[in-house]
Amino acid sequence: MVVLGPKGAGSITPAQFAEWVQRSGITLVPRSWHAVSKHLAVVEQDATWPESTEPMRVATVFRATGGKVTAALRMPDLDAALELAHICREMAASE
Repeated sequence: MVVLGPKGAGSITPAQFAEWVQRSGITLVPRSWHAVSKHLAVVEQDATWPESTEPMRVATVFRATGGKVTAALRMPDLDAALELAHICREMAASE
């Protein structure tokens, strides 16, 4: 699975991703959904961590393949996530 966030990007296993989510203590509350293609969607979320007092609005580009999430690319806001998702869609279409 491919991940992107404020601390970097890379490939990790689904088990490593689940471990990171649990270890971070993050809570994500979906606020809006935006389908970009058959395999790409952007979800705008309110994120909170154990040390935070107020939620932070973020957006994540999700890619699903074969019924499984294969990428989670967290961006600082909805516009940035939609822009990245559209670039990913165009790259996939040109393969």
